[in-house]
Amino acid sequence: MLSLSNLRWRLRTMLREIWVRVTAFGVLGILTALGSAWFGHMIPDEVGLKMGADSVEPILTIMATAMLTATTFSLQIMITAFGSAQTSATPRAIKLMQTDRITQNVLASFIGSFVFALVGIIALQTQIYGASGRFLLLVVTIGVVAIVVVSLLRWVQHLSEFGRLGDVISRVEDSAANALENRCADPYLGARPWEAPPSGVWPVKSRRTGNVQHVDISQLQEIAQAHDCRIWLCAPPGNFVHPAADLVVCDGLPVDAQMRAQMEDAILDGFAVDHARDFEQDPQFGLIALAEIASRALSPAVNDPGTGIDILGRLTRVLASWDPASEFELRHDRIYAHSIPPEQLIEDAFSAISRDGAGLFEVALRLQVVLGALAQMSPEQFAKPAARQALRAALQSEEALPLAENRARITAAAATLAKEVGVSQPI
Repeated sequence: MLSLSNLRWRLRTMLREIWVRVTAFGVLGILTALGSAWFGHMIPDEVGLKMGADSVEPILTIMATAMLTATTFSLQIMITAFGSAQTSATPRAIKLMQTDRITQNVLASFIGSFVFALVGIIALQTQIYGASGRFLLLVVTIGVVAIVVVSLLRWVQHLSEFGRLGDVISRVEDSAANALENRCADPYLGARPWEAPPSGVWPVKSRRTGNVQHVDISQLQEIAQAHDCRIWLCAPPGNFVHPAADLVVCDGLPVDAQMRAQMEDAILDGFAVDHARDFEQDPQFGLIALAEIASRALSPAVNDPGTGIDILGRLTRVLASWDPASEFELRHDRIYAHSIPPEQLIEDAFSAISRDGAGLFEVALRLQVVLGALAQMSPEQFAKPAARQALRAALQSEEALPLAENRARITAAAATLAKEVGVSQPI
């Protein structure tokens, strides 16, 4: 049985899908068109005859034709933008593009207006409207036309940026920053800091192969309380799991086999495992997606070091907010969870760029600069991980840069940072 928090997450995920909003607007269009016939009885027929209510049918015909064309055109633009984002940035960003609110609202308003006009025309042909009903339908039609005009204006403005590389990068950066800030405020997801589990614990393994998108810590806490045991979370959001991988380990083994099976089923219900990672609970995924965009830009086929340098600046801005709370609310006292180590964040953000940008002096030098900046801004978190990454990047540049002077500058920058923080080896 799903817990309330799990249901909230599933509902929130579903509401981000484009079909939900489009369906809602379509149903609203049907209800509005048919509701005009019902509420029209409240208006005297003389008002409808005086106000030219008979003109509503040609207006609805024009609207239906225009909205069908506009919807088809908008879908083509949306698909083109998705393809552009996939080829110029990273396929991981498509999910963020699909949840764009403006695009969803515009498409929903176009389809809703088309459905409204179509149902209105059918209702007029079947003569379910009186004179007052046609007048009310005319008033509602004018309102729908106003909504369509506003949507078109927003859509035209939105199309000037939608799907372009800068727009995609900004979306990924915002998602990464939001996820990282949320994890900073709750570094252990409301659980206790990780402690090594005692001997004799029994594991619950995944029944699916994929990535953990969401973990319902509240449900795990309820299970632990019900069985008077403790649970260690081995697979936080973002982890790749398979039938041989432990999701959790538990120190309370039920004696009854049936009870154990029920407990395992309840624990598995607290995990959402799918083929793709999700940005919401997985701050590392946003960093990896930004690094992928930089790697594509630095590839010989694209050869765009400027985008790589831009991504380095954005990664620095995102990581600068990483300062896990030393005091946090313990909401799940029977659950133990890992925090994200700073070394992992540095590796996710910079290892791919270090490899692919090693042969480009301007990129390699900027990498040394941003690593030094992170070491200065957050010395407790990033000083040593950044210095080690700087030394690894210098070794890669030693092999890739053709000019000895450039190699010496990169090596000197890495050595200076390593000396300042007391690191001598890149591992």
